[in-house]
Amino acid sequence: MKRFWAQAVAAPVAGGHGVLLDGRPVRTPGRALLAVPSAELAEAIAAEWAGVGEKLEPRAMALSGLANAAIDVVAPDVAGFAAGLAAYGASDLTCYRAEGPAELVGRQVAAWEPALKAVERAHGLVFRRTAGVVHVEQPAATLARLEAKLGGMGSFRLAGLSPLVRLSGSVVLGLAVAGGLMAADEAFAAAELDSDWQAGRWGADAEALALRAERAAAFAAAARFLALLEARA
Repeated sequence: MKRFWAQAVAAPVAGGHGVLLDGRPVRTPGRALLAVPSAELAEAIAAEWAGVGEKLEPRAMALSGLANAAIDVVAPDVAGFAAGLAAYGASDLTCYRAEGPAELVGRQVAAWEPALKAVERAHGLVFRRTAGVVHVEQPAATLARLEAKLGGMGSFRLAGLSPLVRLSGSVVLGLAVAGGLMAADEAFAAAELDSDWQAGRWGADAEALALRAERAAAFAAAARFLALLEARA
């Protein structure tokens, strides 16, 4: 889509804070009014629209995309969306440690265990750890509590949490970032630990590095989305 507006500004709209393009409110792809809970988030989304060049590039508008997802995708079925994210807890990355070598195991424990313990304390959860790739059954109470916790987050927080969980393969790391228990860059590095270990041993090609950079940018954008969301008065 070619740019058709001269000015993009944040402004109050029905149901929250939105963005006006030359005075006309932005709508989602599903034609709903774009209304977010936070004025700070609306300002950041308006900055994305103001920064568009001759053509709109969705990849450069991560915050707008997450807001659209919250309204069009998550809000119609919050419980179902939450259940999909909670399912990651049944085989969370942070619960599966390597059987060797010792250096890799040590790195995994150092990167994952503090986040795992912090999330367990914060949300009243208990996860089982294991060595190897054989599936370990998590306590039913943990999975039920996890789904209930996510189900109570609301559509915008779930939309921001989703990339953190899906990109990392870990609801634990996602919750750690969302709850301010872990910095986003630290969590992303923890999620990429095994891949980085292999790259360190065998090398990484340019395509793999480019994909890693894309994942890192998406992860950081989701963390920023949540931070701006929580900045609301």
